[in-house]
Amino acid sequence: MNIAQRLIYFREKRGITTNKLANLAGVSQSHLREIELGQRNPTVETLSFFCEALGISLEEFFRENECEINPCLMTAIKRLSDKQQQNLADFLNSMHKE
Repeated sequence: MNIAQRLIYFREKRGITTNKLANLAGVSQSHLREIELGQRNPTVETLSFFCEALGISLEEFFRENECEINPCLMTAIKRLSDKQQQNLADFLNSMHKE
């Protein structure tokens, strides 16, 4: 996927309109549309604004093998301590034992 396709993918996955994402990222709606149509390439700074608004990192944006886990959830998990991540994994695994 190219940048435009990735941006559309993450925006739609979050259920955010073009207008809302543009507002959250602090850019004009027409600028975002041009990027999504492939008529313009965003700067790294602009792309980082989009990622922040989408709740994902630049790394997640460019990751080739996008997993099916919601990017917002992955970001939240990455912010947990090792112990908290282990507790979350234990809790999730316990749900499958029922």
